[in-house]
Amino acid sequence: MDGATTAWLLVCSALVIFMTPGLAFFYSGMDRSRNSLNMLMMNFWSLLVVPLVWAVLGYSLAFGGSGSLLGNLDSAFLSGTGIGADQGESLVWLVYLGAFAAITPALISGAVADRMKFSAWAVFVPLWSLLVYVPVTFWIYGGTDADGALTGWLATRGSLDFAGGTAIHVNAGIAALAAVVVLGRRKGWPSEGHPPHSMPLVMIGTAILLFGWFGFNSGAGGLTDGVAIQAFANTFLAAAAGGFAWALTERVKDGHFTNLGVASGMVAGLVAITPAAGFVSGMSPIWIGLAAGVVCAFAVGLKFSAGFDDSLDVVGVHMVGGLVGSLLIGLFANPGALGDFEAGLLNGGGAGLLLEQFIANAVTIVFSFAVTFAILKVLDLTMGIRASEDDELTGLDVSQHAETAYNLAESTMAR
Repeated sequence: MDGATTAWLLVCSALVIFMTPGLAFFYSGMDRSRNSLNMLMMNFWSLLVVPLVWAVLGYSLAFGGSGSLLGNLDSAFLSGTGIGADQGESLVWLVYLGAFAAITPALISGAVADRMKFSAWAVFVPLWSLLVYVPVTFWIYGGTDADGALTGWLATRGSLDFAGGTAIHVNAGIAALAAVVVLGRRKGWPSEGHPPHSMPLVMIGTAILLFGWFGFNSGAGGLTDGVAIQAFANTFLAAAAGGFAWALTERVKDGHFTNLGVASGMVAGLVAITPAAGFVSGMSPIWIGLAAGVVCAFAVGLKFSAGFDDSLDVVGVHMVGGLVGSLLIGLFANPGALGDFEAGLLNGGGAGLLLEQFIANAVTIVFSFAVTFAILKVLDLTMGIRASEDDELTGLDVSQHAETAYNLAESTMAR
């Protein structure tokens, strides 16, 4: 790496790391006030424990070796990643990719809000990272042969995922569905409403996520080149298109433009452009963002008809948004200046890429759901994963953390 590339990837690493606190604010504001600290803690826990797991085992298993299913242990316990080994190149990648690994299980926390024991979450996060995130990541991005080509089996088939639509958003989104199936519904859902307790926190979290996402997508190519510029522009346009489309959809459906709709739509647009950011150009990111905004706005309502209590709409935004963006690569992929890959249907390619996108996401959905379900079932049988009814009614801030986000009694007395 030259100095400019190293500096850019370090900046991108910091941006992606900052996204996990942003997600914490986003989810915490959407949650009820009595559980807002618990939601912050669930997200920050991912930022605490996943980097450690990543350094010890995850990075080596997700990217090492030249196999097709899983990496090796050559880089375990930070072996070969010091400044003296390769002038720090592997260390830069370990940090950058570790930031992705940290935010992925944090996405799941929004689905299990209000009812999961924190002790169970604390154990679930490292297990899920190693047993689900690492294998899927290797299949799509991991392993290199003597010529530097990827050897993960989904990559060799030809599927494309620039910055984590399949490996991160679809993966975490379907895991969230498995989690709510095992956990069951919150008390009073769906008859009781559960509106966000702080929209300002939601909007602050959205702003941080938008800011961090430029590092998420623009750094994924590993170079300071035209692809990074295109990914940056695509991220900006898709976020705007997603928020705009959701806002208009909400206005037509319900008669209102809401801050929550704008925030959710921007995130949906960002999720959808993530797999495609370095593979599309021109108007494509706008079409992808518009599609995600509309589709996800309707998808979040499916939980009521299907009966699964996805508290903060992780399935509807992240799994569905990731699928929209990943599948639309099969239509809009535009090689040439952006690289050597198969063109989408609308750019002179055949249906092969679209089929590979479908296969990669289908495999991820089946694997992630099954293994997540198994992990949570084992945890439920051994330590229990559901907070007691009294704890749920009291609030997880007090019952799990002995803290409160807002000291309303003191505020009342002061007045």
